Amino acid sequence: MKLYTQILIGMLIGVVVGLLFGPNAALLPHDLYAFSDASSADVRLSPDDSAPSLALSGGRLSLSLIEHKMGEVKDSKGVSFERPTWAKVSFRLTPQRLLGKAGQQLKTSLEASGVKEIKIGTKVEAWLKVPYTQIEGGGVTAKRVPVSSWGQRLLAILGPIGELFMRLLKMVIVPLVFSSLLVGVASLGDVRKLGRLGSRTILLYTATTAVAVSLGLLCANIINPGSFVDPEAKARLLSEFQGAASAKSDSAASAPSMIENLLQIIPTNPLESLATGNMLQIIFFAIFLGVALTMLPKDEEGQPKGGTIIRFFDDLQEAMIVVINLIMKIAPLGVAALVAAVIGQSGWSVLKALLVYSVTVLIGLGLQTLLVYGGLIRFVAKVPLGRFFSIIRPAQLLAFSTSSSSATLPVSMECAEEDLKMSKEVSSFVLPLGSTVNMDGTALYQGVAAVFIAQVFGMDLSVGDQLSIVLAATMASIGAAGVPGAGIVTLALVLTASGIPQVGLALILGMDRLLDMFRTAVNVTGDLSVAAVMATSEGETLLVDEPQERP
Repeated sequence: MKLYTQILIGMLIGVVVGLLFGPNAALLPHDLYAFSDASSADVRLSPDDSAPSLALSGGRLSLSLIEHKMGEVKDSKGVSFERPTWAKVSFRLTPQRLLGKAGQQLKTSLEASGVKEIKIGTKVEAWLKVPYTQIEGGGVTAKRVPVSSWGQRLLAILGPIGELFMRLLKMVIVPLVFSSLLVGVASLGDVRKLGRLGSRTILLYTATTAVAVSLGLLCANIINPGSFVDPEAKARLLSEFQGAASAKSDSAASAPSMIENLLQIIPTNPLESLATGNMLQIIFFAIFLGVALTMLPKDEEGQPKGGTIIRFFDDLQEAMIVVINLIMKIAPLGVAALVAAVIGQSGWSVLKALLVYSVTVLIGLGLQTLLVYGGLIRFVAKVPLGRFFSIIRPAQLLAFSTSSSSATLPVSMECAEEDLKMSKEVSSFVLPLGSTVNMDGTALYQGVAAVFIAQVFGMDLSVGDQLSIVLAATMASIGAAGVPGAGIVTLALVLTASGIPQVGLALILGMDRLLDMFRTAVNVTGDLSVAAVMATSEGETLLVDEPQERP
């Protein structure tokens, strides 16, 4: 069975498992209140507003639901609603919850309430105050809803499997990128050829990114997805993800400027860059060292003095490809676990609330893939479009499931060299560079997201405002590798540059992980399309043989 078929089967299994057995699955009883931060839960020993809240610490908190206590909730117009206002819950004491000042306060509160035995494993019954928020139109909605305990347990099992697969893939990224770029640059043998190939590659990457943002803005203006989000869904999303949105905004506020990003590309300690995985610095050092190797004089026998180093890293690159082939043996299982976790955490309610927005993003990504990349492949690279997309399918599916262009790089290079018959000199330079600096799918997504958030908040964006989004998203995508949490953090930068409220990030965070899968697949498609164009511009003829069958 082909690799892409195995990955596709794994993805489908993950979708089914996530929807049917995830924390938000409609078929399972929702009997658990889950908090990523225990301090955000308002837990008391009695259902009374005057009762003090328990001092809970220790990270994640799971509260088993026993029953709900109904009560009246008034909206902004004074109309009363019968809603659950308190949830009777239970939790067990853990070492983390009993340590420190918060742990001492918790012990004191429990002793005062008559709990006789306070030790690790003790089951405590308490009351969770269910918070509500006002929404437009006078209604109210709960900020926190219960999920399935069985779904949470399933994610606890699948999480390590997906993490194992991702860590194995990430393990080979740094040695593969460094060795591939160094060998690719050194193999060119001519600094002028490197300058010509490098300048054309960067120019085309930047051009496709600007076109991607423009397509995203066009789709968002035509479809107007912000008008489809009802007030209750807006309030639920804002309340559920506002904390995460604030954290992303804080990261964006501390992010370096574009000039600082450009300066930080130059490593002060290349070994530290390799150890920490700073990809832009690794790329810069690999290119610089590769250029230096081509400039070394020949020895007495007429051989380049850097030949030993080049052969070493060439062998290292081949070894990394073998490692990747071994890792791919567990790809279906890893992909299924990753996709099930994403679908299970999102849930159908969030998917439904943001369906039109998601469809708008997907339409834009589809147009970018078919029109922009399809045009480059068909009319510039002179490659049959159907054959091209069939060949790169394994890379697209792996990018979709892992949401990582870098993790997909080995498979992308294999598709380019073995099936497209691209030279190693071109693929080893263009693809590693693209996996870091080319983010067309991400840039398009940022354009749609910016307009969507503006529409939800009733803002009218002028032509000048939208041109600033194009510029900001294009520049942010190029420097994104130097910013922690690239996609959402750079979107916060784009929103700031366009005067759009950053709190709007909370509206889209629930869908970010799922859409990240699609936009990463587009990013990888763009890498391979540009690589094909660059290979053709260097006089190479692609697809000279039929593609090889993959095991």
